[in-house]
Amino acid sequence: MNNIKILFVLDKSKSNSKGLAPLRCRLTYRGRRKPFTIGLFINPNNWNSKKQLVHPPNEENNITNSHLSLIKNKINQAFLMLKIQEKEFDVEDIYNIFLGESSKSNKSILQLFQEHNDKVEKLVGTDYALPTFWKFRQAKALLIEFIKNYFNKSDYLFDDLNLKFIQDYEFFLKTNKKLALATVNKTIQRFRKIVKVAISEDIIKSDPFILYKVTRAKKEIIFLTKEELFNLENYNFAQSRLNIVKDLFVFCCYTGLAYNEMSNLKKEHIIVGFDKMEWIQMKREKTDRLLSIPLLPNAKAIIDKYQLDDYLLPKLSNQKVNSYLKEISEIVGINKNLTHHVARKTFASTVLLYNDVPMEIVSELLGHSSITITQESYGKVVQKKISETMIELKNKLKSK
Repeated sequence: MNNIKILFVLDKSKSNSKGLAPLRCRLTYRGRRKPFTIGLFINPNNWNSKKQLVHPPNEENNITNSHLSLIKNKINQAFLMLKIQEKEFDVEDIYNIFLGESSKSNKSILQLFQEHNDKVEKLVGTDYALPTFWKFRQAKALLIEFIKNYFNKSDYLFDDLNLKFIQDYEFFLKTNKKLALATVNKTIQRFRKIVKVAISEDIIKSDPFILYKVTRAKKEIIFLTKEELFNLENYNFAQSRLNIVKDLFVFCCYTGLAYNEMSNLKKEHIIVGFDKMEWIQMKREKTDRLLSIPLLPNAKAIIDKYQLDDYLLPKLSNQKVNSYLKEISEIVGINKNLTHHVARKTFASTVLLYNDVPMEIVSELLGHSSITITQESYGKVVQKKISETMIELKNKLKSK
């Protein structure tokens, strides 16, 4: 039977100082119960469990009985509303409609997105980094703008979500917002996570992303060649600020540290390993993975040059570093868009892969969450290295 059962139960074990016991409602549907408080306290001697009424009839008891009747009517209305929709629902849905909230089957996208972001915010510093929370918040803001722009609505139900919605959203991000392909993919990826939460909570039954195809961005890895790195290392600038930024950049070319890790590097992060070598050991902020990077002589020389007390390297904002790197590239004659992140790419490519360091070690030193990320980013670098090696071999064979 797919009918509901509404039962009011007196909880005598929780009587108050006046001897009044709380009356609870127990809602049952398809074998599952949902007990909840209704805010009523009555004299246990006045409760007729069989008739589900308070007696004897008087003004106070009549008001209580009217309240119980109203609760039953509201629950029945919620049940009928869900039955009319001819969709699957459970006892929680009935309870939510009774409270005036959305049922799971009618839960909105932005409502669940906000619930997710609230959880992420509370876990910042433990499970998530602050920038991750900001990115999810920005992703929700973009989705709000899309729903308003395309549907003239303030929200959208999961029940109406389909492949076309996702494709239209991608088109909106590319055209209206003019986002780069990589940013579009990341934004869609964050929305997809919310959809996965909806599936896990049984809000939707099927994944609308099943037939969605991601357009992969062609990644061009920008890094300094061996000659460009040598020229930069040995160039002495007239302005001290440019020499400092050069040193910071070169340091990361030999350590692979991202800006945040470089900026926060302290003496405590330098340890002597089992091999008697000095290592940088610290957590990577983006992935929360432990980094263990050998302190190569070129990087060690830069730390020794500044001999600072707490932080090991001069502190500059990321914006200033990137701004000064533009000047540096023009002066040295490096015809590339030089940013601090290029140093990390140079470490992986020129310093490691071009010196035959295996891909799995490169992945570990970069602190990537999986080797797949390293392979996708640096696969072409390895192919180029193989090609150069084969050309050298071909020339050697010719000369014999």
